[in-house]
Amino acid sequence: MARISGVTIPSEKQVQIALTYVYGIGPKTSLDILAAAKVEPTVRVKNLTDAEISGIQDIINDKLTVEGELQRIVSTNIKRLKDINSYRGLRHKQSLPSRGQRTKTNARTRRGKKVTVGGTAKKVASKT
Repeated sequence: MARISGVTIPSEKQVQIALTYVYGIGPKTSLDILAAAKVEPTVRVKNLTDAEISGIQDIINDKLTVEGELQRIVSTNIKRLKDINSYRGLRHKQSLPSRGQRTKTNARTRRGKKVTVGGTAKKVASKT
């Protein structure tokens, strides 16, 4: 089990896929890191040498902002938007999509479970 930037990456996966488990590293960045470290992207993590792992770690530390520091930056940016009451900040406050998506239908991930408003129960016929 290799640890990179405080994250234990899966040892059975290829390095190019395993690096994406680190917050802030996607598929393209992963390939760029491996090219700079001169590591074959299709090799499994368990087959990496300690020198290769340390080389990857050095490149990530030098050139990228990842994990906790990146999450802190993102959260402070969102907090700033909320504080200045920008439109995007208001959408974040209301837990609604902030990038122009429709909300009449869909947007369930952001808005949560659907809440049915009353008036749907059938009335029981009364005897007269």
